[in-house]
Amino acid sequence: MHVDPHLLKTFTTVVRLGSFSAAAAELGYTQSAVSQHIAALEHDLGVALLSRRPVAPTGAGERLLDHATPLLLRLDAARADVRRAAAPPPERVVVAASPLASSAAAAEVRGALHVVARAEVVAGVATGEFDVGFVDGVVARSDPLHLPVGVKASVVAEHPLVVALPPGHPLARRKGLRLDDLVDARWIDAPDAAVPLEDLRKAVGATGFRAATAYRGTDTATLRALVAAGHGLAVLPGADGVPLLTPNLVHRVERLHLG
Repeated sequence: MHVDPHLLKTFTTVVRLGSFSAAAAELGYTQSAVSQHIAALEHDLGVALLSRRPVAPTGAGERLLDHATPLLLRLDAARADVRRAAAPPPERVVVAASPLASSAAAAEVRGALHVVARAEVVAGVATGEFDVGFVDGVVARSDPLHLPVGVKASVVAEHPLVVALPPGHPLARRKGLRLDDLVDARWIDAPDAAVPLEDLRKAVGATGFRAATAYRGTDTATLRALVAAGHGLAVLPGADGVPLLTPNLVHRVERLHLG
């Protein structure tokens, strides 16, 4: 089996945008060309990858997506690494960090720091847009962050996790909390300022963690103000909150770079 990376790129873009026409506009193709790319990929693999109404990956498409995303990122990393090897050293180092990794990055960086979403940090380092990246994630103490092959990583910091609760909350005086006891609580969906709710669901292997409020900013002080006002709970790194006892997770910051 030989899969054309261009077809994989088209497939991942259609899935991300949920639309053939939107993918065509982003990639600079006609909608007919996008449809042909998907048809060729499905013919090559012998399975249906996308349902059309609505546009969404099938079970086989989900499996391909798991492979396609790191494969494409690995190709981007290889291109960037080859170009870097043939180029003179940069006059300045471009550094990026995810919001919850920015404080650790600021302690080590001289000059400008770009604060962007986690996925943008990883992709930017892989493609050579950023020379160094600082990215965060929640993992078991013995596990690494799940990063694409081709990007090298080293641990910068680890912090315990706490549950941020409003004053007077019935659980605020507890010495520790179990995450699976909070599945049905009201949460603030703040993927760039707190532990993403999807990560909490994966940690306990359960649905739930219903978002009562959405916050799309990156300022943890604003997020804590929302918690204090009773808009929902949040899991954060640090010490200002009730410690999360189980599962045994830590918030880790890692430094990324190409080889």
